[in-house]
Amino acid sequence: MTATAGSPVGDNFLGLPPDHSDPATARVVILPVPFERTSTYGQGSRHGPAAILAASREIELFDCELECEPYLAAGGIATLPALPVADCDGEEVADRLQKVAREQLAEGKFLITLGGEHTSIVGAIHAHCERFPDLTVLQLDAHSDLRHSYHGSTWNHACAMARVLDRHRKLVQVGIRSQDRHDHKLAQESNIPVFLSYRILREHQGGEDWISRIIEATGSEVYITLDCDVMDPGIIPATGTPEPGGLSWFQIDTLLARLCRERKVVGLDVSELAPLPDLVHPQFSIAKLIHRFVGHRFSTRKGNPSLPTAR
Repeated sequence: MTATAGSPVGDNFLGLPPDHSDPATARVVILPVPFERTSTYGQGSRHGPAAILAASREIELFDCELECEPYLAAGGIATLPALPVADCDGEEVADRLQKVAREQLAEGKFLITLGGEHTSIVGAIHAHCERFPDLTVLQLDAHSDLRHSYHGSTWNHACAMARVLDRHRKLVQVGIRSQDRHDHKLAQESNIPVFLSYRILREHQGGEDWISRIIEATGSEVYITLDCDVMDPGIIPATGTPEPGGLSWFQIDTLLARLCRERKVVGLDVSELAPLPDLVHPQFSIAKLIHRFVGHRFSTRKGNPSLPTAR
């Protein structure tokens, strides 16, 4: 059981009782955006937010590494109703999401957006960049997503970061292992720091502190956009375009811990989880990573200081 004994279990993130999941009082707000329109290979990311929420209700609320209950450190976690997106195209989703995200930020909430395909979360990034003009958008992803258009659409999931760059230029990419020639050239011309996965893995094996280099590339305020395919498909196979050679859960977790200790992280989104039948560990792993991130962000311990680099 993830809720306190005797408390009603809701259908929210972690199944928290009302006194810890009230949108009026919780400091953290989770917003599902189950939008998928342009997936070009594996499909099902529109089911990702619901799968993550369901898996989260099986997680132990006490985190033995952080030695706390992250949701308590955060002052509660509320889950909003899913953004209605059935009648929308990508641009309309972005506009609708930006409005809701803007309202949550104005109320002082820390917003975690659970998207479908990666384009679904662009509106949340726009709202954060609007509120924090010097913000660094930190993209954890297997793909650059810098195409201006793909398959005839400027709002294809392969264009997510291009739509961010339309309005905001401070972008850092981590875990990349799939680019087309245009992506590669644009990143160079735009001076976008790109931390390729194979280089991270090579430096990690050699004991080099790759996380410090990533953090040094960011400003004082950071927004994290996490595409689930940043992780190796051996860990997270449930994604539309899995790429071999990805990062581990512990590498991502340790990066998040360091970021939360050394920078002000102002928002998070997670996208591109496409659940697979009879396979529950991908959504469970992502749900646990989100709760762990909340601990890193809000716990006074701010992660384990004895872990300066990823294990």
